[in-house]
Amino acid sequence: MSLVSANKTDTNVYTVEISVSAEDFAAAVQKAYLKNRKSIQIPGFRKGKAPKAMIEKLYGKDFFYEEALEAIFPEEIENAYTEAEIDAVDQPKNLDIKYMDVEQGVNFTVEVTVKPEITVTSYKGIEAEKAAVEVTDEEVDKEIEFMLDRGSRLVDVEDRPAKDGDITVIDFEGFVDGVAFEGGKGENYNLTLGSGQFIPGFEDQIVGHSIGEEFDVNVTFPENYAPELASKDAVFKVKLNELKFKELPELDDEFAKDQDYDTLDELKAGVKADLLAHKEEHAQYDFEEAVIAVLCDNVEGEIPDVMYDNKADEDLRNFENRVAQQGLDLETYLMYMGIDYESFKADLRERAVNEVKYELAIEKIAELENITVEDGAVEDEYADMAENYGLDVEKIKEIIPRETVENQLKLKAASKLVIDSAVAKAPEEKEEAPAEAEEKADDASAE
Repeated sequence: MSLVSANKTDTNVYTVEISVSAEDFAAAVQKAYLKNRKSIQIPGFRKGKAPKAMIEKLYGKDFFYEEALEAIFPEEIENAYTEAEIDAVDQPKNLDIKYMDVEQGVNFTVEVTVKPEITVTSYKGIEAEKAAVEVTDEEVDKEIEFMLDRGSRLVDVEDRPAKDGDITVIDFEGFVDGVAFEGGKGENYNLTLGSGQFIPGFEDQIVGHSIGEEFDVNVTFPENYAPELASKDAVFKVKLNELKFKELPELDDEFAKDQDYDTLDELKAGVKADLLAHKEEHAQYDFEEAVIAVLCDNVEGEIPDVMYDNKADEDLRNFENRVAQQGLDLETYLMYMGIDYESFKADLRERAVNEVKYELAIEKIAELENITVEDGAVEDEYADMAENYGLDVEKIKEIIPRETVENQLKLKAASKLVIDSAVAKAPEEKEEAPAEAEEKADDASAE
């Protein structure tokens, strides 16, 4: 291979000329012949036994040229990029073959889009909003209520009618104008009264009934219900089969011990600390996202659209793979979520813009800061990967080049530099909308 030239012909575009020797191209043609000869039938020869010269005489001397070029093309391109120090961000385009035969070899040009040169106007001391966090007694009480609910047990009720909060087991069938409708029937259905799981008014009318009773429930479907039932009156024939209630454990030191605390006071303090840590984690995440958004805004340079498109396509493939692991295809998932496919792709493309800008910015910062990585850090990273993937360290080293690990650690250090130097500021108070301000004024005057 010989790199003839690599010339910048447009913003972020190079035209690369490559020459392949006659000897190398002839060897590629021979490989193409050996690969395909078994499928070629020539009169007078057994299938797969026809000489290359005979095949070329019959079909043309260039019969194997195209496949030979396809075979050597990837390696020739990669070697040319390395020699020309080109960092390509897309597949080569506009292949133009000047000549191609076994006597001269091959000479061709391609156009390649390269990674842009960008500047980052500012990356240290970025200011971004960070919310102050606190945990109220009400939040602690609510979390403890969840813990009590998780520790509850179901108790059968036989000596009283149903009341709000009970868990019922019912049979039901719905009718509109005396005709049963599709999806309106169920047997031994578990329904918690007061959960709002059924049509408004349905659960309220079960309250007061006892086990074994059969009764009618009269409701009106909401306006925003399925079109065939919206706003229509319906009668449900209901039978109450079972009645249960949740018996909660006593909120005392014994309950606290079940949660690995010695006393109830320690439990409350622990719950408060956990909630605070959770809120602080979310606040820090939001702060870092805000810092990254500012960093992306500080990126200047002509970035090729193909980088955004490729990132969006990559994100789409990754999302499809995650959905597939749940046993769904993307179309079905989006249908369940009520998301339009084109809107989904547009959202991915919009996010891809900042993802590309962030990657370019972090690479630039690592270069500007001359960030280096110690050998020990690389070895530690390999050890962590080996543990995570359940593989031997040496196997991981065979799979992932050292240069890749070093580069990732540099980028991680650059990102940490940006976040650690960022300055958190209190969120600005948002101006009230006129309607909200008027409503508050009315409330104040009413008092």
